[in-house]
Amino acid sequence: MRIAAGIAAVTLALVSALHVIWIFSPWPLATRADFARLVVGVPEEGLPSRPLTALVAGLIATAGYIVAARAGLLPEVGPRWVYAIGAFAVAGVLALRGVGGLIASGVRTGSAPDFNALDLRYYSPLCVALAALSLWAALRPAD
Repeated sequence: MRIAAGIAAVTLALVSALHVIWIFSPWPLATRADFARLVVGVPEEGLPSRPLTALVAGLIATAGYIVAARAGLLPEVGPRWVYAIGAFAVAGVLALRGVGGLIASGVRTGSAPDFNALDLRYYSPLCVALAALSLWAALRPAD
């Protein structure tokens, strides 16, 4: 269980770090237009604001902390029930994003084909895998 939670927590930390980078840069892509098309699936003018991207980065980092703390990899600060409920919430949100992305990108045509292809191949499966790892941590807390 600790390995599963550790994998989920580290991956969530890395995804959070990517979002922090994206506040300032379209890395690893060359332009914001390419970033918008491939990573977000919107026109460049539809990109989320920097504060919204920072909020998402913070929420993802918090999710990683909750999963790690639930598994006993990091200290719990506050009541234990927060981590029990939080780990299930993390798993649920990731499952919704993953399954929702698989369905939506599988049926959408024309609107964002490059994003849809990447969503089906990478983004949504990653969310489903992280949901499963987080659920494992939620169901098997550290003693």
